[in-house]
Amino acid sequence: MGTVINEVPLHGECSNERGSVCKVRYISSSKNWMESEALQQLTKTSQLQGMRFAVGMPDLHPGRGNPIGAAFVTQGCIYPHLVGSDIGCGMGLWQLDVKPKQIKIDAWEKRLIGLDEPYQGEISDAIANINLNALGVDAGLHNLGTIGGGNHFAEFQKVERVFCQNSFNALALKSQSAFLLVHSGSRGVGQSILNSYLNGNVAESGVSKVDIGTQQFTSYLAAHNAALSWAEANRRLIAKRFMDCIKTTGKQVLDVNHNTVTPLTAPQALQLAQLLGNKACAAEYWIHRKGASPTHLGPVVIPGSRGSLSYLVQPLQQNSQHLVNAGFSLAHGAGRKWKRSDVRGRLENKYKVADLENTPLGSRVVCKQRDLLYEEAPQAYKNIHVVIDDLVQAGVIKIIATLKPLLTYKTRRK
Repeated sequence: MGTVINEVPLHGECSNERGSVCKVRYISSSKNWMESEALQQLTKTSQLQGMRFAVGMPDLHPGRGNPIGAAFVTQGCIYPHLVGSDIGCGMGLWQLDVKPKQIKIDAWEKRLIGLDEPYQGEISDAIANINLNALGVDAGLHNLGTIGGGNHFAEFQKVERVFCQNSFNALALKSQSAFLLVHSGSRGVGQSILNSYLNGNVAESGVSKVDIGTQQFTSYLAAHNAALSWAEANRRLIAKRFMDCIKTTGKQVLDVNHNTVTPLTAPQALQLAQLLGNKACAAEYWIHRKGASPTHLGPVVIPGSRGSLSYLVQPLQQNSQHLVNAGFSLAHGAGRKWKRSDVRGRLENKYKVADLENTPLGSRVVCKQRDLLYEEAPQAYKNIHVVIDDLVQAGVIKIIATLKPLLTYKTRRK
């Protein structure tokens, strides 16, 4: 199983600004495609002061200076810019109260109207438990309940195959039901928090280091945690709007954030300390996940592109050594293979708009922005089956079920 854990550079050890050692690794088999720029960003980020452990997931790809699909553990400090501008971006899954004969894609597609516009209903209950004072921003209220741009989406799905019936049953899932997967974040709130913080807290080196226990740390963490709650509320409201459109109800199966900074749990900190030969206490270790899902919060959905299956997986808590080797994290998707700016030029002569609005799996895509339709084409992403297999071979997950797309919604705005 350990053959997909790759150490970089020599023995995976990089000296950071304090001269301490940071272990660096990435999870990838020979079948996976790993861009050199992403590995360079992974190594460069590992050299930040206080960095102790850096792990690239199988979906690792280049970001704006720092890679996406990675987990970074620091000691005694955090780096808000590693979390990025969409704090709390994540995946929520709902099982719909729909019988097989009620799954009517033609009708559903026609009913998905007005979902790009601000929600006109009551939101007081949705935001009741959010610390709005910590957010410090008014912007975002009008965006609550909307998907946003980029790679965000809402997708109706059905079960393709159940791999572990016991785990499937434990979640009280029904193989004949339809499901709704929502991928969205804090819709501008996270951006406002990051901008507000960076305006006065960026060092000469251009990074956003803040020491644990300072006032800056306390204020950022309060805003960050409120943004997580905001993002979760946003996904719940998106799901409600979609279910209202097709006149059904449903239950939330899971909701997992993949852009966060959180303290390691005490057991995780102990395991990491043993791996690193470091006797730090639990409160000193903080893990930044940028496009990486945690392994200690239960099942996770790892989506493919809109033209491939998504995977419902269970982190293997009994494989504690494998989990620490993987940075207590999982891939959050297939991961980009091509840069957005390159995709349309690569595909426009091969695929018409109609070709991309209908997938090889028989599903449909609602995306009226031509550039976005091409940027998010399945061909622009890595092979999700390889990404999942890498995690299986690393010993960190088991597959519960695969979910097949029926209808993917991105935007009706042109």
